[in-house]
Amino acid sequence: MLKHLRPAIVMIVAMTAVTGVAYPLAVTGIAQALFPDQAAGSLVRRGDQIVGSSLIGQSFRSERYFHGRPSATSAADPADPTKTVPAPYNAASSAGSNLGPTNAALIARVTEDVARRKAENPGQPVPVDLVTTTASGLDPHLSRDAALFQVPRIARARGMAEADLRLLVAGQTEGRLFGLIGEPRVNVVALNLALDRAAAR
Repeated sequence: MLKHLRPAIVMIVAMTAVTGVAYPLAVTGIAQALFPDQAAGSLVRRGDQIVGSSLIGQSFRSERYFHGRPSATSAADPADPTKTVPAPYNAASSAGSNLGPTNAALIARVTEDVARRKAENPGQPVPVDLVTTTASGLDPHLSRDAALFQVPRIARARGMAEADLRLLVAGQTEGRLFGLIGEPRVNVVALNLALDRAAAR
């Protein structure tokens, strides 16, 4: 019995040291050396102030800003911890709604969002990503079409020329990964920061 116990304990200690200490420290060190911004969370700054991460969307409500996709994330209800309340882009609770396409609540929410978007930009088709959530609820990106759809509203709210806003969207558009994967997209946090800089000029 004791003959087998000692090697087992030695193996547990050795594997804990290698996989629980040495490996994480090595990976963290390499990541910090080669990709310091990404390893630190891809933080977005305005001057010296951290205002978010380029990996996590934010909820913008003002008519003066580009809005991201709807988010289905939630948080504990302060009045009743056994229940949840909507908390868009809550990184501590990444999740989709899990509502199926025939769910009445989902249909009502999407229908309401489509009607609101149509009122914002009459006569234009509403891009699907402006009324549908992602699986994580945290996606910081929009399609280029979804960003351009919002240009007339922001131009009215800020008194800016639509042409200038379209140029801003074009300048913030990220291409396909490796030129092949995905579609051109816009990071909403970065776009809104660029919008504030442009408006301040």
